[in-house]
Amino acid sequence: MQQTKRGELVRKALDTFYRNGFHATGMDMIASETGVSKTSIYKHFRTKEDLILAVLRLRDENFRNWLFRRMDDLASTPQDQLLAMFDALEEWFRQDTYRGCMFIKASAEYQELDDPIHAQSAEHKRLLQDHVANLCKQAGAPAPQDLARHLLLLKEGAIIMAVLGRGPAAAQDAKTAAHTLIDAALP
Repeated sequence: MQQTKRGELVRKALDTFYRNGFHATGMDMIASETGVSKTSIYKHFRTKEDLILAVLRLRDENFRNWLFRRMDDLASTPQDQLLAMFDALEEWFRQDTYRGCMFIKASAEYQELDDPIHAQSAEHKRLLQDHVANLCKQAGAPAPQDLARHLLLLKEGAIIMAVLGRGPAAAQDAKTAAHTLIDAALP
């Protein structure tokens, strides 16, 4: 399988895992939905977990690139970009394919902290926090890490509430709370 075929496999597997979950998706399903034989899959990924890690790396890259770009597009100042994060989330929640956060799902299915899949999920969240903390610092927050942590709690809560039935409104509810936090945190 060529490198481009490997990338195509990872992209298609991402959709399958996102839609069905990790434990519920067997390698037979991956082979069927991607059109790649199990023999070919195992030539590039020793285990299903290795494929999941590749899928999570791709999802991390795609999601962060999308989110950060949307925040930049929607607002010009760091403070406004922090709030724009919730507008971007609302756009995501409105997509027909929205099924929640792949990293929350992965960490729930692979709960041991030292499991590589759990660790990859935690790394995604850490990278998001680093970016948000940097924006908080640029906005003048005296405790940027604290504010970033609080804003990300709202972000994660909105993601969960959107899945549980609040839909896109969850993003605006979180944005309202974020506005209050930001106003209180900034001098």
